[in-house]
Amino acid sequence: MAAVRHPKDFWSGVIFIAIGLFAIIHGTKYTIGTAARMGPGYFPRILGILLIVLGAILALRALRLKGPPLPHWKWRPTVVVLGSVVLFGAIVQSVGIALSTVILIVGSSAASSEFRPRESLIAGVLLAALAVGVFVIGLKLQLPIWPAFLS
Repeated sequence: MAAVRHPKDFWSGVIFIAIGLFAIIHGTKYTIGTAARMGPGYFPRILGILLIVLGAILALRALRLKGPPLPHWKWRPTVVVLGSVVLFGAIVQSVGIALSTVILIVGSSAASSEFRPRESLIAGVLLAALAVGVFVIGLKLQLPIWPAFLS
């Protein structure tokens, strides 16, 4: 790996290429259609091609430009954010979208070293209102807004 001068860009490019390949491979299950009448496989393939091109540009650019080394992986924020998302998925039906969104935002915010409970609670309440407005009212998804015992 001595030729890689900018590891962050290089590995970002590799990840983009991998996601692009994944999209193309799974997009082959669907008909592509034409540009005028796009089929369900059209968007994944075009997106996959664009991701591969962007990833290749990033990876090749990383061979020429000098950049900082990759920082050490921080496990705590990764586990806290992923755990908050899993918790949201597990409780949204029983607790309701409003309360579970607040829990998700406050829990995910706790992963940061700059965590401020009051600010994350305000952001959680605002995003919960937005989630209720978009998903329950706008898209009419069958999600409870509040826990059953409050309704």
